[in-house]
Amino acid sequence: MKEDNLKIICRNRKALFEYAIDALYEAGLVLKGTEVKSLRQGKANISDAHARFKDGELFLYNVHISPYSHAALDSHNPERPRKLLLNRWELKRLLGKTQEKGYTLIPLRMYFRNEHAKVEIALARGKRKYDKRQTIRTREEKRDMERARKRR
Repeated sequence: MKEDNLKIICRNRKALFEYAIDALYEAGLVLKGTEVKSLRQGKANISDAHARFKDGELFLYNVHISPYSHAALDSHNPERPRKLLLNRWELKRLLGKTQEKGYTLIPLRMYFRNEHAKVEIALARGKRKYDKRQTIRTREEKRDMERARKRR
């Protein structure tokens, strides 16, 4: 995905270790005003989040957006489900894929692109224990190669 005009709010670092990523999608978010202001301050957490379909629409669950500090008493609920905006054909494809065994929708990062809040959703399959060991092994090999290259 292009990196033009991106201001990253938060990342889900755990997701790349826990899941094997098959496809990436960029979705818009339906937010309230205080949520947008809180996101601009970088107060969000998507480490335990996931997306699910409800009545044909896609919602993001377990995303914590802290209440805006300068808001009046009518601030937003920090853990409320947030609707995701995708094209109709993308929604149909994701609905079909998530009904297959083992697939889930995980947010990888949340960011602003040209003043609009977006979330990068991954169609992912859970890794088994031996897959995680392989991930750790390749990460350590890359690290060792970088060290060897720097020594030269």
